Amino acid sequence: QVQLVESGGGLVQAGDSLRLSCAASGRTFSGAAGAWFRQAPGNEREFVAGISWRGNIAPYAVSVKGRFTISRDDAKNTVTLQMNSLKPEDTAVYYCAATWNSGIDTVTRETAGYDYWGQGTQVTVSS
Repeated sequence: QVQLVESGGGLVQAGDSLRLSCAASGRTFSGAAGAWFRQAPGNEREFVAGISWRGNIAPYAVSVKGRFTISRDDAKNTVTLQMNSLKPEDTAVYYCAATWNSGIDTVTRETAGYDYWGQGTQVTVSS
């Protein structure tokens, strides 16, 4: 049974940084594409960033490009999202997702493309 557990959320001020981590258990992250999504109240879950299983493809949402960085450490079985220059509009519950069914250099931005999800971690950015 695969489980994904996020950590690192919290309450920060605009301009601050946060680092979210997603730890996998039950299966090694090696060979999986990983991604971060977020969902604000009243909004649909949206793609934030993803990383291919080889780590060479890493697309970002336009709203976070240049501020957020996704990375993976297969030895530690983790996917990390470094968030810098946070804005109030980044406030949301952030979810980690993974799939072992993606192509070699493929990262989907669709929620349906992921088989496993974490429980979410709240990020709140005050102005």
